Amino acid sequence: MEGQLSMSRKERERMKEFSRVAGGSLKLVEAAEVLGMSYRQCQRQWRRYREEGDAGLVHRGRGRGSNRGHAAEVREAVLARYIEQYENFGPTLAAEKLLLDGYAVDHETLRRWLIGKALWKRRRRRSGHRSWRERKHHFGELVQFDGSHHRWFEDRGEKSCLMNMVDDATSTRLAFLSEQETIDSAMKLLWKWIECYGVPQALYTDRKNIYVADAKSREMARDEGREALTQFGRSCRKLGIRIIAANSPQAKGRVERSHGVYQDRMVKEFRLEGISTNEAANRFMDGGYLDELNRRFAVEPLSTADYHRSADGLDLAAIFCIEEQRTLSADWIVRFENSFFQLAPPQKAMIARGKVSVRKYLDGSLHFLFKEAELGYCVLAERPLPPTRKSSKNRSRQAAGKHVPPPNHPWRLMQIGSGTPLQR
Repeated sequence: MEGQLSMSRKERERMKEFSRVAGGSLKLVEAAEVLGMSYRQCQRQWRRYREEGDAGLVHRGRGRGSNRGHAAEVREAVLARYIEQYENFGPTLAAEKLLLDGYAVDHETLRRWLIGKALWKRRRRRSGHRSWRERKHHFGELVQFDGSHHRWFEDRGEKSCLMNMVDDATSTRLAFLSEQETIDSAMKLLWKWIECYGVPQALYTDRKNIYVADAKSREMARDEGREALTQFGRSCRKLGIRIIAANSPQAKGRVERSHGVYQDRMVKEFRLEGISTNEAANRFMDGGYLDELNRRFAVEPLSTADYHRSADGLDLAAIFCIEEQRTLSADWIVRFENSFFQLAPPQKAMIARGKVSVRKYLDGSLHFLFKEAELGYCVLAERPLPPTRKSSKNRSRQAAGKHVPPPNHPWRLMQIGSGTPLQR
């Protein structure tokens, strides 16, 4: 309405103080102190107030668009492209994709536009209640390890598990998709990390029995006087890697937050690329996607020293395997996974003693070792027959050291009291 003037609270305060200056009850230098302004700025505002009255105190940019603002046509085109191609993408990821399409818009500007159109909601920030742990200082000093079960292909494929490793000092990450979080998938990921960076000092895992032994296994090992190790733990022990079991998911928060990045970004990348299988997803990640994430999210460590150790000279295939002990039979036959194997002794006419180590490599091949010497073997078509045994009655008497006369022995044919054999 004509004759009304919209002013902010700050502008109204200036109007009050300049009215006092105009009335002579306050000096201009004192008004500057009251208003928290420099004297030069106060002079400029006072001059505009004398020339234009109360309207001179209103900000000149009010009601005008920003010089850096986007035209309405650009905003509508960006929102149309977002709805068409990038619906439910976060503002940051959507801004990156829109830039590739030729729409240069800041992610915060896009966030305001999306919120204004009810296409995005502000996320409530939870108050932190856990103590903060400082990053490790060296690359390879501690690597967080975890699996994330998720519908990575949405409705286009089955649910899979992302095996994920994140360095604590640098946030460098490495991952691949597997059907489940298994011993094999954990070994394959650690093997891949060692080939890329070397052998880390320690792994930070959860308490799944893939990584650390459960309570029952620990109790049995304690009764037998041995250390309780899982197959993955045994491999890490051979490599000199210490496993630290976290007491909560928040304790290994770096890899947990990395899961969130993958679930937000990678799911949408798979949608854009039309990926629906683990094999295609792993090719996509190895083809540069993981390198791009590391360039974007990795940080410099506090110390330049790399704590990874070299894997030169290590037979990683023999380390990352399933290894079990089996008892040798006298004829060098071993049972493993419901199959029977005839082993070739290292020397002819050698009698079996002790146990043999059976190693199943990740490629499925079997290796039998007797006193660190690898043995040849062949698979038996059927279960071998046990050797013929004597009757239990005769065996028990012979074991007692007694002579058992045959049925036709003269002693058995004697007549009691006559001393002559019984005639039959």
